[in-house]
Amino acid sequence: MEAFIHNLNTMHSRAGAQVPFSSVNFGTDISEEGRLVTKNLLLATEAGLGNGETPIFPILIFKVKAGVNYNEDDPNYDLFKLSCRVSAKRLFPNFGFLDAPFNAQYYVPGRPETEAVYMGCRTRVIGNVYDKSREIVTGRGNLSFTSINLPRLGIKYGQVTKGSADIEGFFEELNEKMDLVIDQLMERLQMQQSKKVKNFPFLMGQGVWIDSDKLNWEDGLSEIIKHGTLTIGFIGLAECLKALIGKHHGESPEAQELGLKIVRFMRDKLDETSEKYRLNFSLIATPAEGLSGRFTKIDKKLFGEIKDINDKDYYTNSFHVPVYHKISAFEKIQLEAPYHALTNAGHITYIELDGKPSDNLEAFETIVRAMYEAGIGYGSINHPVDRDPVCGYNGVIDEVCPKCGRTEADGIKFERIRRITGYLVGTIDRFNDAKLAEVKDRVKHSIKG
Repeated sequence: MEAFIHNLNTMHSRAGAQVPFSSVNFGTDISEEGRLVTKNLLLATEAGLGNGETPIFPILIFKVKAGVNYNEDDPNYDLFKLSCRVSAKRLFPNFGFLDAPFNAQYYVPGRPETEAVYMGCRTRVIGNVYDKSREIVTGRGNLSFTSINLPRLGIKYGQVTKGSADIEGFFEELNEKMDLVIDQLMERLQMQQSKKVKNFPFLMGQGVWIDSDKLNWEDGLSEIIKHGTLTIGFIGLAECLKALIGKHHGESPEAQELGLKIVRFMRDKLDETSEKYRLNFSLIATPAEGLSGRFTKIDKKLFGEIKDINDKDYYTNSFHVPVYHKISAFEKIQLEAPYHALTNAGHITYIELDGKPSDNLEAFETIVRAMYEAGIGYGSINHPVDRDPVCGYNGVIDEVCPKCGRTEADGIKFERIRRITGYLVGTIDRFNDAKLAEVKDRVKHSIKG
């Protein structure tokens, strides 16, 4: 496991210059061998790389399941406790919750391919309208997705420009935009269907994709590609609500009700489209790495700068309560949980903690359990992970290293691991302007109340 982690952090095989973006979902294997692998994967992550650096990859996702690892008498309970300890130090693993109703509906005991899993930042593929007998996570993937700019629609039809919200007009144009994106996704699918096995020598040629092992080198992909998903995403629900009715869902129950109505409308539309075409159309809570800043810049040119809506360098990630809004961890979990059930292509909820969670593992575990009980599908806990590359100290570093007493005045910067969407980045210097601004605005979530 140590070699596995070291290799995934040193092989520059992605585009010739990056390590592979890799995710590992684990935690439910109760065999002696499986437990051994799980334990040592966690211990190797806890130990860190050569000089104690926090591994950036793989993204570890611990699958939480009652009867397997959630309760004290479960066979893998010790591994659940260990996963909390490691995450409190290294930011990974994140946590996938198999008992959330929308994940539990696919679960078949003894068939790990029916255990809902997540790709690092949030992508989820499991339901299968095309073939109900293959509602599994293996051999499939997302074919393409396109995101809709909700704040722009909110500005056009909201009280911020009209004086009073035109909710009917908002939903009419949202419906039109979704029709446009559905047509675009269908066109892309037709292009992908026109390809042959030989165009994808690894994915199809080596039988990774469902049923591709039954095809020859010159065969087309028109049918087997339908096991994949076609996805619409959205960004900036909070700013959209602010533009429509003057408050976001962290500030008002009315806004929360409208937010859920908007996202439910999108999900229902995609469910209907799935049945119409017998294809897997799904809704994702868009990660929005570069997009959050791009949409904001465009909207500032169109509408000018509008306070509390597009006056920042970014739009809020998907359905999240804004990062600058002061709210307790448990309130944030309760507000965001209902959106997980609606975003079947992927979702995540983050909690920001201050200080060093390793010093209070009980509180850390309490947050994970609160996510489980609320029906969160996928969650993680952010906290500062700093390192002094000179003396090797790991922990929270403000201006002075607590171990050796040095500052950055000697020219050697402290490493500050932070999460951007789902991934860890070794230095915030490489963040784009939008994500850098978002990180600076993040407030910590209290675990009291």
